Amino acid sequence: MTPADLATAIKQATAAVLSSHDLDASVVPETVTVERPRNPEHGDYATNVALQVAKKAGTNPRELAGWLVEALSDNPAIDSADVAGPGFINLRLAADAQGKIVTDVLEAGTGYGTSSAYADEKINLEFVSANPTGPIHLGGTRWAAVGDSLGRVLEAAGAQVTREYYFNDHGGQIDRFARSLVAAAKGEPTPEDGYGGDYIAEIARGVVEKRPDALEGAAEDVQETFRAEGVEMMFSHIKKSLHDFGVDFDVYFHENSLFESGAVDKAIATLKDNGNLYENEGAWWLRSTDFGDDKDRVVIKSDGDAAYIAGDIAYVADKFDRDHSLAIYMLGADHHGYIARLRAAAQALGYNPEAVEVLIGQMVNLVRDGKPVKMSKRAGTIITLDDLVDAIGVDGARYALVRSSVDQTLDIDLDLWTKASSDNPVYYVQYGHARLCSIERRANEAGVTYDNPDVALLSHDKEGDLIRTLGEFPAVVTAAAQLREPHRIARYAEELASSFHRFYDSCQILPKAGEQPEPIHAARLALAMATRQVLANALHLVGVSAPERM
Repeated sequence: MTPADLATAIKQATAAVLSSHDLDASVVPETVTVERPRNPEHGDYATNVALQVAKKAGTNPRELAGWLVEALSDNPAIDSADVAGPGFINLRLAADAQGKIVTDVLEAGTGYGTSSAYADEKINLEFVSANPTGPIHLGGTRWAAVGDSLGRVLEAAGAQVTREYYFNDHGGQIDRFARSLVAAAKGEPTPEDGYGGDYIAEIARGVVEKRPDALEGAAEDVQETFRAEGVEMMFSHIKKSLHDFGVDFDVYFHENSLFESGAVDKAIATLKDNGNLYENEGAWWLRSTDFGDDKDRVVIKSDGDAAYIAGDIAYVADKFDRDHSLAIYMLGADHHGYIARLRAAAQALGYNPEAVEVLIGQMVNLVRDGKPVKMSKRAGTIITLDDLVDAIGVDGARYALVRSSVDQTLDIDLDLWTKASSDNPVYYVQYGHARLCSIERRANEAGVTYDNPDVALLSHDKEGDLIRTLGEFPAVVTAAAQLREPHRIARYAEELASSFHRFYDSCQILPKAGEQPEPIHAARLALAMATRQVLANALHLVGVSAPERM
């Protein structure tokens, strides 16, 4: 019996008990809370449902809790139930009912933890979207890891997810990038507003090698050659870095296409027609304050050029015109103003502003020997995705970036994340999986199988603790999807690995040399293999490998 099954049983029992005492059963909440007590001596699970509904139903919590204890005690899956404090109910499950979680995991395999919570959602998930003017920095790297993990979590919850990279190939920064390349190709100093770093010189050389005549002709033609070729080369590098990091996108959306296709003009015409764009002093302004923004925004400047927000407005429309029911943007710490701005744009165009979500990620710092790591020479002023991977590997980098909430500034201790010890969280979890694979190999050698295990034999405290931890995984995945918090999966994996190691230290899983396998060995092996499966499922959701040997 999973926590969800138990919650359903409690909900049904509460409604039945209230009805039997001529009390209002409609007050029973849709979702009944079931939690594991902090003190295991209090039971396997606890619920506060009596405290939730007693007053509304016209009784007192302890009296209602007493009635529920009597009703729940008749359930064969519940070994015992008792009232605690002002009306809490502590519950212990029968060993066979609790052990069914093991067989559930083994039957579901890679599908354990998935749900249909978001089956009706078609989600556009935009993340990274780093400008093609340089390598991906640490902030973008954080979004690469977290965004990809969030996409996996949302898919596990039943959503159809489009991973999208917004490729900014329009505007002044691209011009500055091109000028920087031209200067490097000519051996001239970097322009005052340009981009520095060894990568600029590398790309400039690449352009000249591909186009030997690149520096010939009118200045504007030279600029265009270096812009087109340089952006393509830079973006190819970005794509490769992301792919090597385990992150690929379904759509690479070019900002310039919004202007070339007429999408920007169409969005502006819509806003003019519905009165949400007005003219003032030669410029056209979005009435964004009418939709919750702190000020109206210039969309068309007085010189007739489109402001940056014009592309954002057209892009919002494009996302919903592609039938996405939800658009999630993952942006950097300096983009707080975009939350109200993008929602205002959506509402002004006639879309549901609640279907626009903006997640803001905080900065990432690297630390070694307790001191900040200096900037990358190759990138000039930043530390890049490639730098981080070179320092701690793909698995270490992804896990380090995913395991903390994105609304917190993150310090990555390079010494910690390269340790082959239990202090290193990713090593600790991966070692747990590798140890479980080793158990399976040894079981095969010893001829121990776990077909039709007698899970009722799993009555040891450490067995029960591990089983209950396995049972929590589906709820953890659903919560991670609903709250957009994939770090919950990483933290759960650490908790599960810890619970497994305690079980391993307390319970003899396989028979000792010379002993014959007994039913308890098969049951414990089944529990171990269920744990291996859930650890692998969790690691997959954070985009980290599940090694069989370490």
